[in-house]
Amino acid sequence: MAKILVTGGAGFIGSNFVRRLLRDTDHDVVNVDALTYAGNLENLSDVEGDGRYSFHKADIAEFASIEPVLRETRPDSIVHFAAESHVDRSVHDASAFVRTNVVGTQILLDVARMHDVGRFVHVSTDEVYGSLGSSGRFTETSPIQPNSPYSASKAGSDFLVRAAHHTHGMDCCITRCSNNYGPYQFPEKLIPLMISNALAGQPLPVYGDGKNVRDWIHVEDHCRAVQLVLENGVAGEVYNIGGNSERENLHVVRKLLELTGQSEDLIRFVKDRPGHDRRYAIDGAKIERELGFVPEWTFEDGMAATVDWYREHGAWVDRVKSGAYRSYYETQYGRLD
Repeated sequence: MAKILVTGGAGFIGSNFVRRLLRDTDHDVVNVDALTYAGNLENLSDVEGDGRYSFHKADIAEFASIEPVLRETRPDSIVHFAAESHVDRSVHDASAFVRTNVVGTQILLDVARMHDVGRFVHVSTDEVYGSLGSSGRFTETSPIQPNSPYSASKAGSDFLVRAAHHTHGMDCCITRCSNNYGPYQFPEKLIPLMISNALAGQPLPVYGDGKNVRDWIHVEDHCRAVQLVLENGVAGEVYNIGGNSERENLHVVRKLLELTGQSEDLIRFVKDRPGHDRRYAIDGAKIERELGFVPEWTFEDGMAATVDWYREHGAWVDRVKSGAYRSYYETQYGRLD
């Protein structure tokens, strides 16, 4: 049994990862989250009574906020999900992305080294590689060529983690994953936004011509891959995580309309966002070869299950959209700053 500290554990991927560790391992799990707009403790209401789980509200970009948490909890490992992650928001204002993703990662590394944390798994994104043409896939040695403020901030954090390993000998691994989908995703990302709009009979905004290509992975597959890296990854290595499910955005939207029983008349093409990468595709050969990871969810099964989840959790979606979900922390832990 070990103690794993998970940053960003109240977010979409982080909360799924916390739940996975509590369900499938005997580890103690410390959830650290600043509870910004996408942090939702309701995502983990079902594990509140688990004696192996604890939550600490802290900001990784403030030393005085995060250092006492590590001093108190003394984790064996850190899995670092915490990040500002919505590309559109970074286009409008990149300052929060630099603060959390770059400054916050460095402060977390400093505090981890100060308290002799063992493994540090940094969860990154395939967007740091930039954009692909019509062929080829990103490998772990592909050039880092970020094209949005978000991906630039994640590339910066990747380099800081790499430097911590090479300069200080920290036991660090980096994962770079393709686009996630599944339960508890904040409804501003493509798939949950399209599902919630379709279920409500509202227009579905599609950027540009809708032919941008992404490789989609179910969040449960991603979390399983991160756990493999935590347990068996080699220090200093990067692991790409893909879903083997390349699809054009327009194909995804049409599939979701089919699954929700809505007409394609709801599709609205809107002006493309600046710096919108055309295609991402992950080569997952390394993590398959070295750690045995192969995605289990097919795109078709994953989409159907995700639509069913959002259909069955309409109250959760409504609370997120209205902002009412933020009252959960105040109810459980006291006033939200």
